[in-house]
This record gives sequence, structure tokens and C-alpha cells, in this order.
Amino acid sequence: MAVISNNSNSQEDPLLPWLWSVRKELDILKLNPDSETNLKTITEECIVKFKDDLRYRNDIRFLKIWLLYGDAVQDLESVFIVLEEDKICLSKSLLYIAYANYLEVKGKLVEADSIYRLGISRNAEPLQELKQVHLDFIQRWSDVVNGSKTGNDEPVKLPMKFINPWASSTINNLLKDINPRMLKYKGYRMLKKNISTKQKLSSLLKNSRNKSVDIGGDKYLIKGCSGQGGFAEVFKACVNSDPNETVALKIQTPAFPWEFYMYRALDMRISEERSSFAFAHKVYIYSDYSILVCDYLDHGTLQDAINSYVVLNKTLEEELCMYYCIEMLHMLEMLHKVGIIHGDFKPDNLLIRYAQNDLTEEGFCGRTGSWRDQGLCLIDWGRGIDLRLFPDGTEFKGDCRTSGFRCVEMQENRPWAFQASGLIL
Repeated sequence: MAVISNNSNSQEDPLLPWLWSVRKELDILKLNPDSETNLKTITEECIVKFKDDLRYRNDIRFLKIWLLYGDAVQDLESVFIVLEEDKICLSKSLLYIAYANYLEVKGKLVEADSIYRLGISRNAEPLQELKQVHLDFIQRWSDVVNGSKTGNDEPVKLPMKFINPWASSTINNLLKDINPRMLKYKGYRMLKKNISTKQKLSSLLKNSRNKSVDIGGDKYLIKGCSGQGGFAEVFKACVNSDPNETVALKIQTPAFPWEFYMYRALDMRISEERSSFAFAHKVYIYSDYSILVCDYLDHGTLQDAINSYVVLNKTLEEELCMYYCIEMLHMLEMLHKVGIIHGDFKPDNLLIRYAQNDLTEEGFCGRTGSWRDQGLCLIDWGRGIDLRLFPDGTEFKGDCRTSGFRCVEMQENRPWAFQASGLIL
């Protein structure tokens, strides 16, 4: 197929003559949509010629050639697969917008939403345009009820503007999306074989002193049970029987890797004063339960401190109340800046931290020296929300069911976001 050529320009940019030829065919279609053109042949030959040319690996013009070809053959799915495999123009938001539109027309709303999210996760440019198109897509289909049918009789489970972040379906969908990342996280241990460790640890509730167990090839000396809830048990343990390396083992049924993801998100987004938000060293994922290995702090919780005054019919000193309020406000400010909501912010989940060295007045305002180790530590990230996994502007509807710490929006079944963290203050 002959292409329009201009020797002076085509030598510097060999793609240019092909673009002129494509433009000519498009002009013909514009004048007469029913006319026959050579658009399919030209775009196909252009792709064959320049597919392996590194100069056009990230050229938006070459991407448009691919998209025109996909439209001509009515198979944009195959085109997208090839572009993915060959890593062509993956940084361009146009790729994800075009393919998502193609899927939307076919009624594949879930797949379309996942393509938008894929582009956003890759920071495809222009990113703000991609985010806005995605938000328009969600709002356009906001009246579609989960579980309804499309024209293709396929079930629709489209994320709405108002999402319950703690619903099992939401967590499972997010974990499915981020699973490739989690597999690369340090400390993430997926163990296929089921073992009797859970039964051993559970039996230690009544007899829990100095029992050694093997978890994923690591030895832990159990020192006692620190707490128990409806879905989790927490044990104090020493790694390899070393009393200087004490950890907390949190056993959850069923397996719950989400909390480990939240800890790794904190690692990546918060550098200064990271110790205010607890650490997770490892997680062992079994078929029906998980074991999260975290730092162990033995000074009790803020609720314990409050109760120690209550039993004496006293109240916390005003200065101490002010200090802890400032601590909590500072913690929330840091979290919200990096797009994280704790979701269960209450005194029971705030451990007391004490500095190992003497505190000085000079380091108080700047939180330097020993003051970095003094204050509170926020634990229990099972209800954590990563706002970066949701479209901009997303609001939530869901109830934490924590008596006494439900924000007004939850109580009145209204949408909320950062309000979920404010009631404790």
C-alpha cells in the first residue's frame, strides 16, 4: 500500500507519511461514512513496520494507529493484549480510556472499571484526565444495582460512589487487584500446606507459658495470651526464644492479609515518626487462617491509662489530656495526608509509648531526640482504608459497629470519609 511521502520530513520521522495517509482516509470517511477506504490495510501495515521500533514505543501518534486498527477490525481486546505484552504506550491514558469505552459499550462494566483502575495505578498521563473520565464512568452507572443484569445477562458489581469499605466483596476485590504487589512484599509468606499451629496456639489460652511452636519454619516461644476477640487471638512471643526480641502474634480466622497490606502502605508513605503506627514484620497466610507478626508494646493502651484513673475516682490531668489530644491530632493529620483512614480509631487501639532516655524540654516542640519515642502507637489496622485504591471523590457508607465511636454520619446512614476518625476527639 502506497503512503503519502515528503522526503525532507519522512527521513527524520518515518512514521509521518503513514500518518498523512491515515488522515487522508479519515477525511474520506468524514465526508462519506459509507465509503470504502484502505484504513484497515494502512494501519495494519504501519503496525507491522514500526511495532519493534523503539522510537515509537511511547509515541501517542503510534498508539492512535493501533486504536484505529482495533476499531477497523472491531477487536480492541486483542489489540490491548498485544500492547500489554509488548509494553507499547502503557504510560498513555488514552489507551485505558479507549479500551474501557470499548468494554462499556459491550456491557462489560466490571472489566471497564478494572481497566480504568489499571491505568490510574500506572499513573498514565494525563493522569487527572484519566481520573475524571473514570469518575464520570462511575457516576454514569451509579443507578446500576449490584447483582443486576446487563444486556449480555452478565452480573454487574460496579463500584459505586458510595462504597462500604469493610464489605467482604470490597476487600476481596481490592486484594485481588493488589495481590501481585503483595506477593513481592518483604515478610509476606503464602503457605500452601495446612498445619496444626492454629490448634496449638489456641490450646495455649489455658496453658500458655513457655510453649515453642514452629510457624512457617520460624520458631516462636509463646509467653502468654494478650487478648482475644471474635475473629482474632493475640499472643506474646519471643522469636527464637530470644527475650530481647518480643513480638505479638495475631491469629485470624479466616485468613486476613488486608491488615498486612495496610502496614506495608504505612511503611511506604510515612517515614518520620513511623513508630507512631506500629510495625508488622511478617504474615503467614494459610488456607483458613493467618498469623500476623507485629511489634509488642507492654505499657498498655490509652484506655488502660484512663481506667487507672477511673478506679481511683480521678480524671487525667489536664496537661496529660492536652498532650494526648495533640498526639492524636498529629497522627490523624499524617495519615490523612497520605490517603489513609484507620477506620477503628479508639483508645483501645492506642498503645502507650515511653522514651527509653530522659526527655528534655528542648526537644518537645520539634519532637526530636527521645520525644520521637514518647506518645502513642496506633495498632489494629484490619479496618484500615487506603484511599488511593478508590477513585478521587469516593465517599463511603458503612458502619464500624464500634459502640461509642461511630461518627454521626454512620449513625444517620450518611456518606462519610475522614469523619470516621474524629469522634474519639
